[in-house]
Amino acid sequence: MSFDTLGLSAELLRAVAEQGYSEPTPVQRQAIPVILQGRDILAGAQTGTGKTAGFTLPLLQRLNGATPTKGRRAVRALILTPTRELAAQVGESVDTYGRHLPLTSAVIFGGVKINPQIQKLRRGVDILVATPGRLLDHVSQKTLDLSTVEILVLDEADRMLDMGFIRDIRRILALLPQQRQNLLFSATYSNAIRRLADTLLNKPALVEVARRNTPAERVAQVIHPVDRERKRELLSFMVGSQNWRQVLVFTRTKHGANRLSQQLEKDGIRSAAIHGNKSQGARTRALQGFKGGEVRVLVATDIAARGLDIDQLPHVVNYELPNVPEDYVHRIGRTGRAGNEGQAVSLVCVDEHKLLGDIERLLKRDLPRVVVSGYEPDPSIRAEPIQKGRAARTGAKPKPRNSGQPRGKRTGAGGGPSKGAAGAKRSRANAGKSRRRPTPSSPA
Repeated sequence: MSFDTLGLSAELLRAVAEQGYSEPTPVQRQAIPVILQGRDILAGAQTGTGKTAGFTLPLLQRLNGATPTKGRRAVRALILTPTRELAAQVGESVDTYGRHLPLTSAVIFGGVKINPQIQKLRRGVDILVATPGRLLDHVSQKTLDLSTVEILVLDEADRMLDMGFIRDIRRILALLPQQRQNLLFSATYSNAIRRLADTLLNKPALVEVARRNTPAERVAQVIHPVDRERKRELLSFMVGSQNWRQVLVFTRTKHGANRLSQQLEKDGIRSAAIHGNKSQGARTRALQGFKGGEVRVLVATDIAARGLDIDQLPHVVNYELPNVPEDYVHRIGRTGRAGNEGQAVSLVCVDEHKLLGDIERLLKRDLPRVVVSGYEPDPSIRAEPIQKGRAARTGAKPKPRNSGQPRGKRTGAGGGPSKGAAGAKRSRANAGKSRRRPTPSSPA
């Protein structure tokens, strides 16, 4: 099957051909004809399946074929994405495929100045790509009117829910006209996604090109058991000895990403970190350097890496396993895209055996273990619990628990009875001991 058979206009077929594409991917074959019919769609598609073009191409055709609003251009299509990087990349796709059409577009997200975005919106746009937070900022400043939206796209809806955007999404939905076409794309079908789809979509067509929570079949996965303190050493060894030129590495925390990047630089490996605390300019420069080959290793957190679209990325490394098994699927989905082969390597210490078990239960299979010679784990090291919640995000040490005190009888400001000076002295001594304990999840 070729793109000619999908019902696309000559202008769009020309743009597709200019990008060197001749055959549509499975999600494009299924989604494009349905969207052209004006139907709602619920699509389960992992990254790298061509889903962005799968909704961008028919969206452009529907808008170009309809009679535009008189006067200043009003927003007729709204594409919501979870991250700045994904918004920028979807915006590039809209520009690329719509280059031969008289439609205008804009991309708005946080982390950059809002005034240039306001000026572009005032000139009028047909297609708006946005992250939820900055979109609502514009709405509150009355620089954006969503009452004319004809098509709504929720891209990577599962990640938007994971990131806590459900309230923002509901606020945005309340601002849209009831009569519109809705396109929902998600890598996984969680119960939350099902509930959102039930309230948002009207008799949707179902498109699913990957089994639920299944990683790309072209990704070779391997586990390297190693002590936590030697992970960085092993990573540097693999990058250098195997001459890896482009590696995306995942850590759990922003602090861990910064520190690993700095350590790799000291090892002579050009690296950069990308996470939510970085300015948008720094994130853009790091990504451009990585895509251009100037940066060999890009160290990222899950949220920052969501939506990264890197052609032919050969290697993904889980420096630390994620706390949520589904995030493992998202991580390794950055490689093995668009028919290319990929490799996903996980460096797993004894503390992470439970997390690994959760991932294997999700995948319904055991992942191969390969011990790298010279980096064998020390069998005498015992597992320590992985920090979750605020401690995992900030690197804070866990608060000590006073196991000798019954519940409901907290001391001091907690509202319970005070133990007096002697009790306070013991508490300070215990706290000092706790502070001297090593942080369980501190990366090497």
